Amino acid sequence: MAAFVTVDEEKKQQPAQLETHEHVEHEDDISPELEELLHTDPSTGLTAAQVAERQSQFGMNELPERKTNPIIKFLRYFLGPMSYLIELACVLSALVGDWLDFGLIAALLIINAAIGFGEEAKAESALAALQQTLALKTRCWRDGKLIEIDVRELVPGDIIVLRIGDIIPADARLLGLGVNGEQSEAELQIDQSALTGESLPVAKRKGNTVYSSSIVKQGQQLAVVTKTGTNTFIGRAANLIAITVDQGHFQKIINKIANILVCSTLLLVIIVLAYQMIRFRGTPEGDWKTVVKNCLVLTVAAIPVGLPTVMSVTMAVGAKQLAAKQVIVKRLTAVEELASVSVLCSDKTGTLTLNELTFDEPYVAPGYSADDVLLYSYLSAEPGANDPIESAVRKAAEATLPILQKRDDPLSVPGYKVTQFQPFNPVTKMTQATVTDIEADASFRVAKGAPQVIIDLVGGHDDAVHAVNALARRGLRALGVARTIPNEPEKFQLVGMISLLDPPRIDSAETIQDCNALGVEVKMITGDQRIIAKEVAGRMGMSRVILDANHLVDPEKSEDEVTEHCKRADGFAQVIPEHKYRVVELLQNKGLLVGMTGDGVNDAPALKKADVGIAVSGCTDAARSAADIVLLAPGLSTIIDGIRVSRSIFQRLRSYALYRITSTLHFLIFMFVVTLVEDWNMPAILLIMICVLNDAATLVISVDNTQISAKPDKWRIGQLVTLSSILAVCLAGLSFGHFYVARDIFHVTPNELNSIMYLHISSAPHFVIFSTRVPGFWWENMPHWIFFVCVIGTQILALFFSVYGVFGEEHGVAPCGYAWGFAVLAISLVFFMLLDLVKVYVLRVWNFGLTAKLCPTPARRAKLNMRLAEASEKEEVDKLWDKLARHVAAYDIEAALKQQ
Repeated sequence: MAAFVTVDEEKKQQPAQLETHEHVEHEDDISPELEELLHTDPSTGLTAAQVAERQSQFGMNELPERKTNPIIKFLRYFLGPMSYLIELACVLSALVGDWLDFGLIAALLIINAAIGFGEEAKAESALAALQQTLALKTRCWRDGKLIEIDVRELVPGDIIVLRIGDIIPADARLLGLGVNGEQSEAELQIDQSALTGESLPVAKRKGNTVYSSSIVKQGQQLAVVTKTGTNTFIGRAANLIAITVDQGHFQKIINKIANILVCSTLLLVIIVLAYQMIRFRGTPEGDWKTVVKNCLVLTVAAIPVGLPTVMSVTMAVGAKQLAAKQVIVKRLTAVEELASVSVLCSDKTGTLTLNELTFDEPYVAPGYSADDVLLYSYLSAEPGANDPIESAVRKAAEATLPILQKRDDPLSVPGYKVTQFQPFNPVTKMTQATVTDIEADASFRVAKGAPQVIIDLVGGHDDAVHAVNALARRGLRALGVARTIPNEPEKFQLVGMISLLDPPRIDSAETIQDCNALGVEVKMITGDQRIIAKEVAGRMGMSRVILDANHLVDPEKSEDEVTEHCKRADGFAQVIPEHKYRVVELLQNKGLLVGMTGDGVNDAPALKKADVGIAVSGCTDAARSAADIVLLAPGLSTIIDGIRVSRSIFQRLRSYALYRITSTLHFLIFMFVVTLVEDWNMPAILLIMICVLNDAATLVISVDNTQISAKPDKWRIGQLVTLSSILAVCLAGLSFGHFYVARDIFHVTPNELNSIMYLHISSAPHFVIFSTRVPGFWWENMPHWIFFVCVIGTQILALFFSVYGVFGEEHGVAPCGYAWGFAVLAISLVFFMLLDLVKVYVLRVWNFGLTAKLCPTPARRAKLNMRLAEASEKEEVDKLWDKLARHVAAYDIEAALKQQ
């Protein structure tokens, strides 16, 4: 009878095969015109005439340097709507001869600019740092001679020599030729981690492209230069940095607040100016200088001239607090913006991982142990080799094996002696050592190398093949280890398979969990292979939804679809700098505030583009210069400290903004109406005192206690302005009450009325800051004692000014007495507590839906519909998950009952 063999049985009879995982790498396109220039004779190189022609066509091999004049940089701090209005007030003060106001306003402008300029004095120098990563000299064939030239003189078509340890001076294509022109099939091992984020050296063969600024780790070859200067891989990164000039998020918010206050102030002051010019025409009070001076005083008192200064000082204090936690702030506004970051894009290699190969769980052949794998790997490791794999082998063995921890000679192995060593050979792809076992007085050979080579050396090993395939599917690099059988020096036996991985940092998983708890989603973006990225993501507790970079440039997908992929994915792999930049840009276009962390040249464009760029410890100069924040401690754990501190700073800035907008609107409403209705003006000296004392006191808000939000903070301008307006109207009502009660019921003199109204306008809005400093009830978080003393102290000073009429009758000020003084302060204190109830109620009922109803713009309606659709979709998904969970639970119960 004939024997029939099934397909499965036939497969079992065949030896197992190693799976191949293609290394995906970005390759530059070379235009046909450029390709024609690359066919240079490798034995002679270019002529001097050809070099001169190509330098005129392509330029020098260097990155253009753009510097900003420090004077121009300082003058930029005087730009913006708020600054323009303050500067106009300064000019008008000089025109009417009011030098006290002029000096005060000019001093505030200069102080604010000096704080900002001083904190950001370390100018952005990303392009200069990128230049420092380039090699300075290179060896090149020119006119038939091998000469050394400056790298800036290279042109496309030049034949250069690449040797171990060289920094590659330009993008080039390997020719598969040795230095003397002989054919060479040997691979070059290239470290391009700073460019692409790949954790392992990449093998490059004839025809492959090597990139400028990467480093030759092994081998030597001739190469033809393909691209130079700004056309190189690193040059394009520099260009992305140069074109990233977006206005900061915080500056946009300040400008919005300033526009509201400036427009309100200008509108009301122009109305008052026109009214007084017409009302007092032909009288001394109608003289243009007198009217302008009255309006100027009103303008100076209304404009929050201290707003930029208080904001800058508060952020500067925050920067100092972060510096104590080894978080260095380069751009001052990044302190506030970090509080609003909802997505943190992180590079993998060197940021989330250690950027060094380490031993992972090995495959151990029958009859051997994990210690045996380490020992034989160590015996076949090249001493002193500057190779990441050999270094990982020696480091793991020395940390694990007891016999290596108790030795006098660091180069020896107790009980063994290496009598012969063959270093790594690119042809055989393994190292070999002949070792003597001193105790047994017997010699044996050890081999370590590529898995397929070692498996062939031992005559095949199906279990090892399956183990290597399993490791490869997870992105782990495997190395085989074998030794000869006793008394048979040519017959090898498998010891095991080493697995190597660039592992996550010890604190990475915890940091990601902490970020998620704070409402910050972490996305991993790496130039490494997708299978490696998925393995690392799984080890850090992240989901394994890692997409390759093709999703970002898929021509068949719309911009909205690509953006949705960015939002939902946990990370991207096999990316280049342009891809990282695009991920950040797409998320920002969706209205998200994006943070980016990284350490390499490949991260620099995305660091610059992000709302907050964070360079980690040990980063390149390019990354450090492009970033807004630099971490001095290894890993990302200090980012959590940074987020918490930044959120406390945000609450202080928000509370001050709410207070300042409220007090400004209150002052404008009251003074506008009372001027038009009653022709009443407060003496200029009293208005100036309100401006100086109250803003000076609120400077110490930078040390006040705060409540830290559990999710990213956000400037809700509509909510801020609406709440400020409601509080301002309430305060204005209280002001009219004081004015008419004092004048018409108690019949105080005009000068006494001035003192009473000064104390009221100084204290009532100022005490409101005790309410605005927290989103809840004022007693839920008590103020810092320094802040409390300063606020109360200024009002006690204002009390003395009013009670004793310090400035005299000539300035329109008369003593109002302690009865009025204490009554006004008491009313102000009680009223801020009532306003606190209003604030809490408004914040509780306020939501985006209410905003869309009160001010139904097309954009808001569309956003509201999108949010409702997303909420409905989430609800449906949650129902499906609940249903699935019930089925799983029922299945588990059924299985448990069957077992019983």
